[in-house]
Amino acid sequence: MSVNMWRKRACARVMLSWLLMLTLWLTAHAQPLSVIQEELLRTPDAVHLTARLNILPGPLVEDALLRGVPLYFAWRADVIRPRWYWTDRRVASAHRTLRLAYQPLTRRWRVSLSNEPADGNSGAGLQYALHQNFDNLSEALAGVGRVYRWKIAEGAGVADGDPEDYRVEWRMQLDLSLLPRPFQIGVGNQPEWNIQREGRLALPAIQPGERVRVEETVIGEPSLASEPDAASLGR
Repeated sequence: MSVNMWRKRACARVMLSWLLMLTLWLTAHAQPLSVIQEELLRTPDAVHLTARLNILPGPLVEDALLRGVPLYFAWRADVIRPRWYWTDRRVASAHRTLRLAYQPLTRRWRVSLSNEPADGNSGAGLQYALHQNFDNLSEALAGVGRVYRWKIAEGAGVADGDPEDYRVEWRMQLDLSLLPRPFQIGVGNQPEWNIQREGRLALPAIQPGERVRVEETVIGEPSLASEPDAASLGR
C-alpha cells in the first residue's frame, strides 16, 4: 500500500470518528422543549392539568410537514402514589393524541384531537373528537403544545390521604412510531426529531367550591383558540 493511500484511509477514519462523536454530542445535548406554564388544579370532583410548551421544530421536521407527512404528538399524564414498601402505584392515567398536518390546497394547518392513545402502529384507527384549522405553523404548534384544564383524574380516585401522598407526572412527545415507514429509518439518531418533554408536579390541596368547566375537546386554550365550525366536529 502506498503512503498516499494509507494517509487517505487514515484521514477517512478520523473524519468518521469525528462525525460519530459530533452526532453523539448533539444527541446528548439536544435541548428539550421549554415549558412556559405548568400547573395543577384539584377540586372535589377532579384533577386538572394546564401546561404550555414552546415547540420549535428543526428544518427537517418542517420540511417533512410541508411534504404532506402528518405528525402525531402524544400527551400522557399519570397520578402516582409513592409506596415505601413497594413500587409506586399509578392511580389514574389520561391520554390524548394530536395529529398535525399541512393542507397544500388551502395552505393551512390542521390539528386533530383524539382523547385516546395511538395503537403504536398507525394513527388510522384514532377517533377524533375535534378538528381545527390554523393559518400558520406557529399557531398550530401552539395548539399542539398546550393543554388547558385537562381532566386527568377523577376526584374520588385521589381523595384519600394528604396532597403530599401523590404526584403528577406528565409527558409530551412526538410519536416516531406513527411516522411512515421510510421516515422511521434513521430519524431516531437525528436530534431534531427528538421532540419531547416531561414534568413532575406535586398534587395541590383541594380548592373547595371551585367550579371548573371540563375542556375535554379543546385544542389549546379556549380564550386563544378559534371556535371550530359545527361541521368539523366528530369527523
